Amino acid sequence: MLIKQKHMQFNRKMISNILFIVALALVIYPKSRAWIMRQVAFSPSMENVGNRAKLTNYNWQLKGINTTDLDFETAKNKVVIINIWATWCPPCIAEMPSLQDLYNDYKDQVVFVFVTSEGTEKVMPFMDKNNYNLPIYNMSSREPDLLSTQSIPTTYLINKKGEIVIKKTGAANWNSSKVRSQLDELLKQ
Repeated sequence: MLIKQKHMQFNRKMISNILFIVALALVIYPKSRAWIMRQVAFSPSMENVGNRAKLTNYNWQLKGINTTDLDFETAKNKVVIINIWATWCPPCIAEMPSLQDLYNDYKDQVVFVFVTSEGTEKVMPFMDKNNYNLPIYNMSSREPDLLSTQSIPTTYLINKKGEIVIKKTGAANWNSSKVRSQLDELLKQ
């Protein structure tokens, strides 16, 4: 009986050690981190109407990496999604598939602006490898104060009045029915 108990304890301990090592490997390995984050990403929440900051300064010049340059003034009175990201950032990588899916369906109705500080030599291989065709920009001038952030990814959804409807830092599921419903509503206004 004593031998059987020791054998069971040994197996339980071994199993818990193996599970710990597997979990640690999943967290350390970058591709698995992105997968894990995709599994737990939630839809972002809208700001209450009374709490929304309003963008009044559209003075922002962006240099296109895989698209034409953008004078952000042209986004005035339009629904806009701005995503600040980097190729080395696991939460950024995790939310990219959902952003690509959203872009595929709304690119003709919404202004999409994906901003990175990385150059073409880093961005284009990442885009090609993942079959992304999102419009990527570098900043040519300083961003408006309301769009300034030190964290990535940070994503903004701005309505036609310039109100920041969503400001989300961290990975999110941007292709959810909740976000699509919000976009459809904002496009009607």
